[in-house]
Amino acid sequence: MKSHPIFDYPLFALGFRAFFMLAGLAALILIVFWNALSNGTLTSEAYFPNSYWHAHEMLLGYAAAVISGFLLTAVKNWTGKATVTGDQLAGLCLLWLYGRILPFYSGLLPDALIALVDFSFLPALAYQVSKPIIAVKQYRNMFFIGLLLLLALGNGLIHVQMLGLQENTAAAGLQLIIATIIILILIIAGRVFPFFTERGIPGTLIIKNPLLDNVSVASAVIVFALQLAAISGTWLALAASAAAILNLTRLFGWYVQRIWYVPMLWVLYVGYSWVILGFILTVLSAYAIVLPALALHAFTLGGIGVLTLGMMARVSLGHTGRALKASNTIAIAFVLINVAALFRVLLPIAMPNWYETLLYVSTLSWLAAFSLFVFIYAPILSRARIDGQDG
Repeated sequence: MKSHPIFDYPLFALGFRAFFMLAGLAALILIVFWNALSNGTLTSEAYFPNSYWHAHEMLLGYAAAVISGFLLTAVKNWTGKATVTGDQLAGLCLLWLYGRILPFYSGLLPDALIALVDFSFLPALAYQVSKPIIAVKQYRNMFFIGLLLLLALGNGLIHVQMLGLQENTAAAGLQLIIATIIILILIIAGRVFPFFTERGIPGTLIIKNPLLDNVSVASAVIVFALQLAAISGTWLALAASAAAILNLTRLFGWYVQRIWYVPMLWVLYVGYSWVILGFILTVLSAYAIVLPALALHAFTLGGIGVLTLGMMARVSLGHTGRALKASNTIAIAFVLINVAALFRVLLPIAMPNWYETLLYVSTLSWLAAFSLFVFIYAPILSRARIDGQDG
């Protein structure tokens, strides 16, 4: 007798639903906690030191949830094979959730168990994503599995230091994670930006340039490899300059002026621009003109934050049978997430004495952007498709 799934709800009908919901909530909860920890309102003797906790959770909590939802959904489209749903999807979500919660039980639970639970998520995700790819022998997409395993390696390096097995591996782990996520974004951008632009602006034809795509991604790989090798100065500046120029050329090749009338498009182009700015600030930081933290947050808050919000908004509409048009509320959320990046990355250069105030405005803008996302998209993600199809 076949058992009925326990989690037979629309929220668990496809990967993007549950994981985008978790990502939206995580974007709010994690930043509220971080603000409380950083200003001393809340103290914690958790598994991670505060600064490492913030970085780990925004990358392997928030960003990993977005990546999970995107890949579980995209692989189904690419292969025509179902990805994990129902009880199995709920189990994967719970594994992600336990990874967020258990670090606060350090002292009550063995640190090795906390590390194992958190580390297990990305390999489990890689396994679920790989099954349909292998089933249809679509081996060209297996590099996504490699990227997930690189994220797992970075996470492992963090836990090695937290467990006291080695010293000074966590920083390298975080660098590897950031690099892998940015490379993943650049690769996916080459697949979706031309398509999204053609779909969003009727009559537009984007001419793809595979050579430029490959060189742009390779230039970013070189920059991050130099940083992982602790090479700065002229070599890093030259590599980052090349990455900025190549990726700007790539983005300009897709650019159509009418994107500014389509929020679902301009948010993606602006998000990519933050990545390019990250390379420019890397050049300046290589000569100690600006702090490396500004380049870091251009990549993370600007690039990852803006692009993931834009992608979640678009994917959620398209895969629930809705028109690919941003509501006024979500357009405001797109503006707010860019305001958050502006006040965290650029304005501190011009107004360093106002840093605390700028950071406060950035935090409020981030929270406002994701509050609007959760408010608008929670009903969309938790209800069945409006066209009656599965997913």
